[in-house]
Amino acid sequence: MRIGLIGTGRIGSFHAGVLARHPEVESLVVADADPVRAAGVAGALGAEAAPDVDALLGHALDAVVIASATAAHAELIARAAGAGLPAFCEKPIALDVPGTLRALDAVAEAGTVLQLGFMRRFDAGYRAAREAVRSGRLGRLHTVRAVTSDPEPPPAAYLPLSGGLFRDCLVHDFDIVRWVTGREVVEVYATGSDAGPAMFREADDVDTAAAVLTLDDGTLATATATRCNGAGYDVRMELAGERDQIVVGLDDRTPLASVEPQGPPAPGKPWPGFLERFAPAYEAELDAFVRLVRGEAPNPCDGREALAALRIADACERSRRERAPVRVAGAGEPVRGDGAGEPARGDGAGSAG
Repeated sequence: MRIGLIGTGRIGSFHAGVLARHPEVESLVVADADPVRAAGVAGALGAEAAPDVDALLGHALDAVVIASATAAHAELIARAAGAGLPAFCEKPIALDVPGTLRALDAVAEAGTVLQLGFMRRFDAGYRAAREAVRSGRLGRLHTVRAVTSDPEPPPAAYLPLSGGLFRDCLVHDFDIVRWVTGREVVEVYATGSDAGPAMFREADDVDTAAAVLTLDDGTLATATATRCNGAGYDVRMELAGERDQIVVGLDDRTPLASVEPQGPPAPGKPWPGFLERFAPAYEAELDAFVRLVRGEAPNPCDGREALAALRIADACERSRRERAPVRVAGAGEPVRGDGAGEPARGDGAGSAG
């Protein structure tokens, strides 16, 4: 199999290494907006470097992996589709619903496939949590708590391009809440704080956020995120039911210390970032893509899943700005429109309608 990879930044270089080691990938061609960087990655892995995307798409590829800057995702998805190539793309497809829909239309019209990079779906803990919920082990699920805490902020120049904390960071939590529970988010009530570094205020973003999510069966979920968790990278999910309660992401590297006399101490080696924490999941999702391209497995994360998560993120951003609960547009089905949701009717954030 011959795969082309577009984008050789941090995550792109990681993906390139995974693909270069994969037993079913016979050759790898990489390209980047910075040809020198692409050549360096290719040289280190024994891969080929293409001077640009046009040249890469002319290499008789079997599939494309897109790990470029976010702003280029939708166009590159459409170009891959136009070339008749299956594509894997890091989230998001685009930072707005119209751009996402245009890319999905291009894939549908070409009859190709698109797999989205929501890597938590391939993490052993989240997969076990999904099984626990689906098997009935927890009984009726009543509460879900999702946490994503980055150890330090991204570069200031990244913030205006990120789409904001809800679309860039918490979108992973919105996706995994849907995937683990099998339910749709129908209403959100969100808020955020920009009390941290000034660069967040300058970018009209927040460094810390919280959202209350109402699922379509009445289950309540909270999702919190921050860019300023100095203790380390912390990603967890707690699921509480009438019979049992479980947690994903709690191990001897979780940056959490108990202050109880007999409680566990802080970890000696906390997780430093997402690549270390989710390395096995990243490898598993690319292996799934290879098997998808070979016709050996179904698509584990269709592009429409990104649309559903983006609509939740859009509703949260609107809720934060309007200080009001917002219903999620098109929950559970693809619909057209601005996708930003609509003000909720009723008495408040707890109303599922």
